[in-house]
Amino acid sequence: MKDGRRSYTGFNGYRLLALLRGSTLLLLICISTVFWCIPLYLFACIRLAVPARIKIWCTKGAMSIAECWIGCNNFFLDLSGVLALNISGLDEASRLSCDKWYLVFCNHQSGVDILILQYVFNHRIPMLKFFVKQSLMYVPMLGFAWWALDFPVMKRYSKALLAKHPEWQSVDLATTRRACKRFQLTPISVLSFPEGTRFTIDKHQAQGAKYQRLLKPKVGGAALVIGALDKQIDSLIDVTIHYTKPMPTLFGFLCGTVGQIDVAVKQCLIPSHLSFTEYEHDPVAKQEIQNWLNDIWWEKDQALQQLSTRKTKPQNLAVTDSQVG
Repeated sequence: MKDGRRSYTGFNGYRLLALLRGSTLLLLICISTVFWCIPLYLFACIRLAVPARIKIWCTKGAMSIAECWIGCNNFFLDLSGVLALNISGLDEASRLSCDKWYLVFCNHQSGVDILILQYVFNHRIPMLKFFVKQSLMYVPMLGFAWWALDFPVMKRYSKALLAKHPEWQSVDLATTRRACKRFQLTPISVLSFPEGTRFTIDKHQAQGAKYQRLLKPKVGGAALVIGALDKQIDSLIDVTIHYTKPMPTLFGFLCGTVGQIDVAVKQCLIPSHLSFTEYEHDPVAKQEIQNWLNDIWWEKDQALQQLSTRKTKPQNLAVTDSQVG
């Protein structure tokens, strides 16, 4: 009984420590968010009142503030010891630059994906921008920050609503085109989750997906971005994230209970023969782009299979400056 009580107390102590660490880290990130949002909002307000030629400097200033916010959060993650990252491929992707435009593909499993991508790529490539669901614009502080940073907002109507109102389908397309015009002004990295939603077993079974650990990729959003930025963007950064514990929660990650996270990075050129600007009206071009994306997804699925079967002991890995900028 004495040993049993000692074990039970130790287990509770571990849980208490994890909860305390997660709560403290969440509080620090919230304080950091409030702190950096103040100058970010100021730049956004100034941008509304200045001539067009000055707006680009306000946009660059806002992005610099956002990168400082990400860097501050990354510092807290390092300090807390919750990260157990195994990053591969960054040495091969040595040509990455903050002065170029990139499209970033990643499989989607959790809200933690964004934090991991920001941690790995902050100050390595231009700030990541992604399409935000309209419902997320009501998130305190962050909703207005996404607007200030020109994150495109997508309505994402259900299939039932689109069946009744097919004309609404063009709304998100118009939003993407407007966003891409702004993206031309300064180098950025457009983050795309081609699956369109987070991976779950139920969604995977409902799709009857041919991939073992991925949902079917959709080509629409990525093709529009590449087509609109065809004079600037020529490189794809393909990222594969594998969690030891599938589909982690954000708070579980902050508590340090997620275990090892594998991040594989691969940079490649976007095929120049693909007609991204014509894909909407050309079924042949659309199928060629889909085939290109399917090939990427097959390789990603195989990589996830290998990572899931590899027996690695989760550990807090020291990520050096040569690995992460």
